[in-house]
Amino acid sequence: MGLAPELLSRFGRLAALALCGVLAHPGLAIAADEEVAAGGCALSDAELEAAGAVVGQVIIDARDIFDTEDPGDDKALFRLMNKLHVRTRKPVIERQLLFAPGSPFRRQLLDESERILRRTNYLYDAQISVVACDHETVDLRVLTRDVWTLQPGISLSRSGGESRFGFDIWEENFLGRGGSVRYQRRITEERTSTEIGFADQNLGGRWIALDTAVADNSDGHLFRLSLERPFYALDTRWAVGGQFVDERRDDDVFSLGDEIGAYRQSLTYLDLYHGRSSGLVDGWVRRWLIGLVYDDRIFANSNDSLDPALIPQDRKLVYPYLEYQVIEDRFARVANLDQIHRTEDVLLGADLRFRLGLVSEGLGSDRNGLVFSALGIRGYGDPEHMLWSFSAYGTGRVESDGLQNTLAGGSARWYLRQSDRRLLFATLRGDVSEQLDLDNPLEIGGDNGLRGYPLRYQRGDGRMLFTLEQRYFTDYYLWRLFRVGHAIFFDIGRVWGENPFGGENLGWLRDVGFGLRLASTRSSSGRMLHLDLAFPLDGDSSIDNVQLLFEARRSF
Repeated sequence: MGLAPELLSRFGRLAALALCGVLAHPGLAIAADEEVAAGGCALSDAELEAAGAVVGQVIIDARDIFDTEDPGDDKALFRLMNKLHVRTRKPVIERQLLFAPGSPFRRQLLDESERILRRTNYLYDAQISVVACDHETVDLRVLTRDVWTLQPGISLSRSGGESRFGFDIWEENFLGRGGSVRYQRRITEERTSTEIGFADQNLGGRWIALDTAVADNSDGHLFRLSLERPFYALDTRWAVGGQFVDERRDDDVFSLGDEIGAYRQSLTYLDLYHGRSSGLVDGWVRRWLIGLVYDDRIFANSNDSLDPALIPQDRKLVYPYLEYQVIEDRFARVANLDQIHRTEDVLLGADLRFRLGLVSEGLGSDRNGLVFSALGIRGYGDPEHMLWSFSAYGTGRVESDGLQNTLAGGSARWYLRQSDRRLLFATLRGDVSEQLDLDNPLEIGGDNGLRGYPLRYQRGDGRMLFTLEQRYFTDYYLWRLFRVGHAIFFDIGRVWGENPFGGENLGWLRDVGFGLRLASTRSSSGRMLHLDLAFPLDGDSSIDNVQLLFEARRSF
């Protein structure tokens, strides 16, 4: 009689482990109680740096998915998963560190190395600590924990009244070497897609990032290749790379959540760049990039489903550009902000980026003009009490008849920590536009924050959205696979101005709801499972009184 419950329990854990990645496809923090103590070093970081100490021994402590020395993890199924899993090879971790034996000891390099390792999908967390030191030598320990990276299965999601289905085989740490290979089969409201791809952010340990994909779609095809030696660290002095995309697809057009037609787009895109920097100086990084873009888009009516006036105009833009970046090295480590029981790296400084390109018929463009973009992010406050994060952006073109395809906007995010388990979150976002291309609509609906309404419910040339959310972070550890949280939320938003595809502007739209959050601690699926019930308070009579959303997102 006792065997059946045990078998059911094991089956439940195995199914849940699959769900970690099956439902959340495309990283994860060692719990605070696993953090390595500072060890036998009585000197402060400042004293070690002032004394000119160098890095001595670097101990790579690469741990498996489950810690079988912990009675909670010492289960037959978990031991089996450890055996089946190929642990990340120590040289893969070592090659991503910004220090090595014999290099000067600098706390900034330790902190940034942690952030680099935490950005990978195959590690749950990374912590670097001093284990021994004197005035000349500092011994370090790099502690990481792997996650399950083979993601076979079925993915399901639902938002805005639409369901999506997928079948995937995705290995995000192939042979323990840090690269990912993937096969994806996706069925959405827009297309059926079969894709294969490979990616590695540190190919051969030489800081070369490669990402390539080939897809056969029901409405076309996709080939994408990105190869670069990026600015992988704040003190990196040069970068070079490029991206090529060849794609053909049908894009659906919606009004009040209903599809009213589609247009076909053929895209050929190439971006080549080279960058230089003086490195990290007094806590700031300044970079200059020069590049060249070839962007050719051809549009056509799909099955004569749209009024010809609603088909975007063909565009061919060829232009060199100059980009300037300013980044401040101010980050904080925190937990239970946008994740559950996971280390988060929060920007408290500034990140500013400006780009200007010259479009010329002499280079092959179909017009003359300027292309511009700007982005600014700034954090303020203390993540342990109150935190503000502001962002602003602008992008568009200047042509003979003025601004074209221009979008500008910004957002403010506010976090108020009420306790270790409760946090009040609010965000306000607004956007305005000028002469948008028809393939670049400004929309609001269930797919971008207004959870009680269908996808792409309203269009216009201005948009505003406000969200208030009470978040709860529990200590419940479901099957020792999922951290659990939940939320109560209120959304209000609207668009205004002209909708080029017609449809009534319904003004302010509100919804309320509540939801469950499941954050995987054992899988490389770096997304959080959301199960929400949202109740629209406005809108037209055609929408459902209750919207069920089941999807995976990067944050709470």
